[in-house]
Amino acid sequence: MNAFTQSPQIEPSRELRDTCAIVGTATSRLGKVPGTSSLDLMVEAIRNALDDAGLKASDVDGVLCRGPDDSYSHHQLVAERLGVNARFSTTLTNGGASQIMSVALAVMAIRFGMANTVVCGFARDTWSRTHANEEVRVRNETRPESMLAREFGPEYGYYGATAAHAFGATRHMHLYGTTRDHFGEIAVAFREHALRNPQAQMKKPLTMADYHAGRLIVAPFGIYDCSLRSDAAGAVIVTSAARAKDLRQPPVLIKGFGTHNNTRGWFADDNMVVTAAKQAGEAAYRMAGLGPQDVDTAQIYDCFTYMVLTQLEDYGFCKKGEGGPFVASGALRLGGALPCNTSGGQLSESHCEGMLQIVEGVRQMRHTYPDHRQVKDAEIALISGHGGNQVCHSTLILGRA
Repeated sequence: MNAFTQSPQIEPSRELRDTCAIVGTATSRLGKVPGTSSLDLMVEAIRNALDDAGLKASDVDGVLCRGPDDSYSHHQLVAERLGVNARFSTTLTNGGASQIMSVALAVMAIRFGMANTVVCGFARDTWSRTHANEEVRVRNETRPESMLAREFGPEYGYYGATAAHAFGATRHMHLYGTTRDHFGEIAVAFREHALRNPQAQMKKPLTMADYHAGRLIVAPFGIYDCSLRSDAAGAVIVTSAARAKDLRQPPVLIKGFGTHNNTRGWFADDNMVVTAAKQAGEAAYRMAGLGPQDVDTAQIYDCFTYMVLTQLEDYGFCKKGEGGPFVASGALRLGGALPCNTSGGQLSESHCEGMLQIVEGVRQMRHTYPDHRQVKDAEIALISGHGGNQVCHSTLILGRA
């Protein structure tokens, strides 16, 4: 081995811990917002976040965001709408892992003098796009036609993210005895949380009987195992911890973050059942000086129920293979051992590719919710992001100042 391969793995510097804070957070309107573009929703969320922080667009000198799949240099469009000349800006393309990555990049940019106040956000108009006409509703594709696979997939019935994740769920069930009842526990718990959230897209209660009665999409997934189609945006404002003390809202400290990408592929090794949340989480824990036992609430990327279960294992909240009994214990509910996706998540609040998980983590750390929505005495929140053809992962740990 040469000197390069023998060098130690570089970790996010612990010197970055608590140096920055999230000082503003907001969403756009959520759910079905016809007549608006993803750019409209993005600017709406950012302006709401700036107002939440008591800042103006002119205070922003950094823009980090992920745009829709067919958008080029999306950050330029966002900054133009805001009227901002950004010192540091870019568009990220790691799918659902991008949103936490933008917060991590904001911390590094601020720490090394490349920006002072950075807006991070994501928006999508997926409900409107997939309901434009009957043909697109039936196809239910979020990516442009030019980006879709042309062979070695669709002709065999392999289509979209649902089928890919269903392979992982089936593998987990085979190895560990996981059942659809376990997946149902997740869907039902998150719907219960959404019913406490006035902004949530889903307003009807969900029972276990309802879950099993839902139509099958791709075995073992039924309709309630799958995240929503939504028009939605979310944004957060990041600045230095020192400056945060002088702003409107109580600052929420960025204590740790980590990323990892199983870029050998979803079907390589054990990647379907041991996701990159394992390495990303370990890096975030090390940076924060914390462990899973210190986490009071988790906001987990829930594109499908199965992904919640396997990430809980990978983050160390239970052992690999024990995710089913863990969720069946009631651990994920408010008042449980690990209240999870307390706004309803992508399964029941709105699917905004993990951005709303960050928003909810911040709000839980502020302790500004009424008792029926607040995780009691919560001091530490873990947030996950997952995407990029199922292999990219990012983790964020937040704490009260």
